[in-house]
Amino acid sequence: MSENKFNLGRMIAAHPVAPIYVQRAVFIAVLSFLFFLGMMLAFYLRQSLGYFLLATAFLFVYLATMFSWFTMRKRFVRVFENGFEFKNARHLWSEVDAISSSLPVLITLKTGKSIELPSTIAELDLLVRQLRSRVAQSSAT
Repeated sequence: MSENKFNLGRMIAAHPVAPIYVQRAVFIAVLSFLFFLGMMLAFYLRQSLGYFLLATAFLFVYLATMFSWFTMRKRFVRVFENGFEFKNARHLWSEVDAISSSLPVLITLKTGKSIELPSTIAELDLLVRQLRSRVAQSSAT
């Protein structure tokens, strides 16, 4: 029952994408955009097709990086008192069947559906410990 209608209670923790991955994406985006501008300037000055092709390639790298950065920003986990939220899907602790300890971290629901947490999430080991302790508390009651 992963509908967004039920209240999960107070938010305990939020685990966004790790800052190192965001920093890498920004670095690649800025660098590829600067190379794109440089190649366009070289194309303007030299009128050679090679510079235009290089500019186009750097533009594609820039666009792919920006697209992946915007989709990566949506992948975060919020831990609440009564459940967790990942990719706008909310799950109660009573719905969780098992949590794997190896990478990639798989959360198996009692419905048979599996949720794979990306390794780019900040403090993934802490998140797994939080999830396991919450699931153990809910199954004990």
